[in-house]
Amino acid sequence: TQASAEYFMTIEEVKAQESEIIGKSLRISGAVLGDSIDYNPDTLTIHFTVAHVTGDNKEIEAKGGLAKVLHDAVRDDSTPRLDVVYQGPMPDLLQDEAQAIMTGHIDSDGVFYADELLLKCPTKYEEAVPEQSEG
Repeated sequence: TQASAEYFMTIEEVKAQESEIIGKSLRISGAVLGDSIDYNPDTLTIHFTVAHVTGDNKEIEAKGGLAKVLHDAVRDDSTPRLDVVYQGPMPDLLQDEAQAIMTGHIDSDGVFYADELLLKCPTKYEEAVPEQSEG
């Protein structure tokens, strides 16, 4: 069972350990950069880039919620990024600032090859963190 274990990692963690995790099964989360999406309908291949998003829910809440954190990650050019390749039909939710949760592996070329792709649209989660009442 050890060989099938998956690790949830942020983009920062992937970049820090890249040489040690090549070929290992990983689960990664990041914010989709909409301008980077390149879909080839003939080969059903999608190339896109994701930006680092913290995995700490308390930090996400402190920064204004998931939609704001995803937005900020995509807009900040200094945020660590990772190129992704996914083979399959174009998902409707693959768009700018969506949260991508992917399972796959990093190859020696530094690209993450996703076998599974789950997407969450940020606008559906804007109210996910209720505003705190004053008083």
